[in-house]
Amino acid sequence: METNIVPDSEHRGLLAHLPAPLRDYAQLARLDRPIGFWLLFWPCAWGVLLAGGMPTLTGGRWGLLAWLWLGAVAMRGAGCVYNDIVDADIDRQVARTASRPIAAGRVSTRAAWGWLLVLCGVGLVVLLQLGWQARGVALGSLALVAAYPFMKRITGFPQAWLGLVFTWGAPVGWVAVREVAMGRGFDGWPVLAALYAGAVCWCIGYDTIYALQDREDDAMVGIGSSALTLGRHVKAGVAGFYVGAVALWALGFWWLRADMLALLALAPVALHLGWQVLSLKPDDGGNALARFRANHGAGALMALACWVVGNAGAAG
Repeated sequence: METNIVPDSEHRGLLAHLPAPLRDYAQLARLDRPIGFWLLFWPCAWGVLLAGGMPTLTGGRWGLLAWLWLGAVAMRGAGCVYNDIVDADIDRQVARTASRPIAAGRVSTRAAWGWLLVLCGVGLVVLLQLGWQARGVALGSLALVAAYPFMKRITGFPQAWLGLVFTWGAPVGWVAVREVAMGRGFDGWPVLAALYAGAVCWCIGYDTIYALQDREDDAMVGIGSSALTLGRHVKAGVAGFYVGAVALWALGFWWLRADMLALLALAPVALHLGWQVLSLKPDDGGNALARFRANHGAGALMALACWVVGNAGAAG
């Protein structure tokens, strides 16, 4: 029963109890690996919480966060289905991905496109909960998403493109709050720019850690990854991206609230990222996967920092 479950599934027991067809569609959308949609959601939360104020959308700011979480689950799933359709030939050649439903022939390409449309339908419902400025920002990510699966074929640093895609929720969340609270979605854009740029650096760092699992297969297939490009300097590279992330977040926080509270709020997430680097073992796939998944905690700590600074900035 479990032979069709990918090795890095976080919910093998749950999947094993699903009928085989449902299991395959759950795997296509990576519902068995929630770390992905949490990593997509956290930048959304950062934008909402750092923007301050209380939008008059149904449910207020917390209702907005719930909608964005649902959107992250659906659109991360849609992105994974699209990626698997495009990468089916490559996935068949990589040990970790060869058992994916499309690569293994258990789900047809036509059925996968149908499942993709269903997930996009959920995303559309979420999109309609936003103001028109936030909707425009959200739709602006579609070209980046569509191009991402091809980046590994043309660049040795596809993680940089993923960083642009996977942290797009930060401007969506910020604009959604500012649009309703102030009528100007891009008010305070330098703070937003620093938040987003830092999020991109964070994403490049954690996805480089994730890519450590596939270095040999990627080299054999002939596709690029930052883990391959950085080579024996991969640990220093991850450290550099994490330092860049914290520095940019500190700059954005300082622009919003110029006091030590803004910097102290970042201390927990900075320490967490430092622990990841110090304890990372580049040649140990299990260690790399664990450090990658630890970024769920990093995202939560950053959300707490944004809430502290955003509320203080709004009060000030």
